[in-house]
Amino acid sequence: MIKTKEIHISDYSYELPDERIAKFPMTERDHSKLLLYKHGEVGEDVFYNLPKHLPSGALMVYNNTKVIQARLHFRKTPTITRGQTPTEGALIEIFLLEPALPADYEQMFQQTRRCQWLCLIGNQKKWIGRHTSTPESKKDGALVRQLVVRNEELEIKATHLGERGTSQLIEFEWGFVNTRPQGGESPMTPVSFAEVLDAIGELPIPPYLNRATQESDKTTYQTVYSKIKGSVAAPTAGLHFTERVLADIDAHDIEREEVTLHVGAGTFRPVKSETIGEHPMHTEYIAVRRHTIERLLAHDAEAIAVGTTSVRTLESLYYMGLKVLANPDVAEDGLHVNQWEPYDATQNASPREALQALLDWMDRRALTVLHSSTQIIIAPGYEYKIVKMLVTNFHQPQSTLLLLVSAFVKGDWHKIYDYALAHDFRFLSYGDSSLLIP
Repeated sequence: MIKTKEIHISDYSYELPDERIAKFPMTERDHSKLLLYKHGEVGEDVFYNLPKHLPSGALMVYNNTKVIQARLHFRKTPTITRGQTPTEGALIEIFLLEPALPADYEQMFQQTRRCQWLCLIGNQKKWIGRHTSTPESKKDGALVRQLVVRNEELEIKATHLGERGTSQLIEFEWGFVNTRPQGGESPMTPVSFAEVLDAIGELPIPPYLNRATQESDKTTYQTVYSKIKGSVAAPTAGLHFTERVLADIDAHDIEREEVTLHVGAGTFRPVKSETIGEHPMHTEYIAVRRHTIERLLAHDAEAIAVGTTSVRTLESLYYMGLKVLANPDVAEDGLHVNQWEPYDATQNASPREALQALLDWMDRRALTVLHSSTQIIIAPGYEYKIVKMLVTNFHQPQSTLLLLVSAFVKGDWHKIYDYALAHDFRFLSYGDSSLLIP
C-alpha cells in the first residue's frame, strides 16, 4: 500500500530539454498531437480525431474559467533631490491572486469604484520596504497611474494594506480624471474593474515560457469555451479544442458539461519539500451548477475530464458529498475540501450516494450553483471516484500535476512520458495533449 505522504518528489522527475517546451501554440489548435494511452498501450493520433477515441453516450466535463489580465504595472513616484536630474521611478508589478473584498469573483469584476485583492508584488522592497505599519506611510506610498477606458481618462491608485499570510492585501481605487460639465449632458457611465483590467492588465503566461506576453496570447491562451473570469493560468488541456472538435463530440453522442475552477498561481508552485507530506497545496475556488450534478448522476457518476482542474473539481465533489452525509446541515463554507481529506476519510459511500446527497443538500437551500473551494492533492495512493478518462497536457517534472497523472494511470507515467519524449511531442501549456484511459 502506497503511503502518499511519504512519496519522494525526486521519484517523479524526468529530463525535459528546453527545446521540448512549446513557446507558442500550433497555428491550428486542433492539429496538435494526441498521445493515446489505453489500458497500458501507447500510441498517437491528431487531436481533431479525439472524438473517435471516446465512447458514445459518455459525459465530458471541462472547465469554463477565463484567464484574467492579472499583471498590473505601476511606476513608483521617484524621490527628487535638489540639483539632481529626476529619474524614472521603480517598476512595480502587482499580480492579482484572488479577490478579498468583495470575495466573490462575479461581484468583484462588477465593482466600479474600489476593491481589494490578495496579490504578489514584484520589486516589493522598492515599493513598500519594511516600514508600512502606519496609515500615513501606506497612504503616502500609494501607486498611481493613468488609463483610458471608452475614450475617457481615469486614474487608478493602488494602496498596500498589509500582509495576509504569504500574500499582500492591496486596495485599488479608480475614477475619472475629469468630470463632465453640468448642463444637461448625461452622466459618465461608471467603469468596472473588469474594464480596468482590460485596459491596463497583462495576461500572465506561464513563467517557464521565458518570454514576454504577446498580443496573440490574449486569444491563444484562452479556451474557445472560456466564459467565467477568474483564473491567472489557463486550463491548458482545453486549449486544443475548436468549435469543429466540439461539434464532432456532439455528433458522437457525447454529452458536454462545464464546471468552473479558477486556476491560481499556486499551480506553478514547485514542490520544494523532499516528501509530498510537507508540501502545502494551494486553495482554488470552484462553482458547479445543479444541472451538472444531475447529469453526472444520469451518467452513473462517471465522467471524462478535460484537464487536471476538471479532475480536481469532480473528485472534490465526492468529498463534499461525504461531508453532507456526515452532517446534512453543514454550511456552504464547511464543504471546503482540505489537502489530505481523501486520505484521512473514514466514511465510505458510493460516488452516486455522495453526489445525490450533495444534490439534495442544494435543493434544501434552493441553490442552483454550488460555490466552494478545494485544496485537494491527488497523488499515488489516491483512488479516483468519478473521473474515468482524462484529457491532459504533459506536465513539469516533480510537479503535483505529474503526481495526479501517475495516480490516474496507476504509476505507469514513465511509459507515457518516455513515448512522448521519443516521438517529438511538445510539452507544457502550449504543447501537445494526451488521452489517458487506465
